[in-house]
Amino acid sequence: MKGTRIAYRYAKSLLILSQEKSKVDEVFADMELVANTITANRDLSLLLHSPVIKTDTKVRVLEGIFGSHTGEISKAFMILLTKKGRESMLGEIATAFVGQVKEFKNIIVAEVISAAALDAETRGVISKLAGDLAKGKAIELVEKVDASLIGGFILKVGDSRVDASVSGEIKNLKREFEKNPYVPVI
Repeated sequence: MKGTRIAYRYAKSLLILSQEKSKVDEVFADMELVANTITANRDLSLLLHSPVIKTDTKVRVLEGIFGSHTGEISKAFMILLTKKGRESMLGEIATAFVGQVKEFKNIIVAEVISAAALDAETRGVISKLAGDLAKGKAIELVEKVDASLIGGFILKVGDSRVDASVSGEIKNLKREFEKNPYVPVI
């Protein structure tokens, strides 16, 4: 909980700075890159969390990885975090920043999990449904495939969830049958 609050505050500060410098989109792209890289690379995450590795080594590694791919604001921010001993929270802060920018731009993430990859027509129908659930906000549709759904899809938009999957229907039927008081005794 404490780490989340700290990440939120650092992300908020970075958002304010990027707004003042009119670089919100640039810093947004940088922080998406940082969050995705740290999530995907376990060794980098371990390096950032290690109390044994010196600060200058961590700064050199971050500059080596992100130096040519990020803007000046993002580089300075990562160096500042490292010198303040908060480098272990860099991924969490980057993720919080991405979320705050989406909130600032009135974008809501809609996650659709389907049994197979969506075709264009189905994607359009689901986007419309997600738009209705988002109540006027812009939608960013994130697609995932989960074959265990058997068929159909599950749509998550904010706090709303629509389960139109075959496995969800099977679970509902199972619950209904368990409630049935007229089960024959064999």
